[in-house]
Amino acid sequence: MNDERKVVVAVDESEESMYALSWCLTNLLSPKNPNPNTTLILLYIKPPIPSYSSLDVTGYLFAGDVIATMDKYSKDLANSVMKRAEAVFNRCNSTVKVEKKVGSGDAKDVICAAVDKLEADILVMGSHDYGFIKRALLGSVSNYCAKHVKCPLVVVKRPKTT
Repeated sequence: MNDERKVVVAVDESEESMYALSWCLTNLLSPKNPNPNTTLILLYIKPPIPSYSSLDVTGYLFAGDVIATMDKYSKDLANSVMKRAEAVFNRCNSTVKVEKKVGSGDAKDVICAAVDKLEADILVMGSHDYGFIKRALLGSVSNYCAKHVKCPLVVVKRPKTT
């Protein structure tokens, strides 16, 4: 029997996702109960770069440097998120193996596909705790994932600070 365990934590630039990672390391992957067969997979999904035709609304051509700048910003953001996640991991003194994965596209679809492809045993996500109106307008990535992933999902709410 294969007792390898894969824990995927979806991270982004929010404090909520970093809290969810910290919670996961403290509660699911506690250093007190190390499992050498556990792999923590940090999953970041870059927003898709808007696709434009070569002409903008005014009829001018988009310069290649504009598209290159947007691509560089996206890569820099992914690197920044992964460095923050690595810092959280290091503070928790965890001994699990870590893999970093970066995808691109609509977060809810890419997270579900990645979790399925990686054959994850559990998915951990932070909750932005949007109200009803924002959730209705923007949608909820965690709610979508809860309905579509095949593994258990833990949605971690960050305590309110007063």
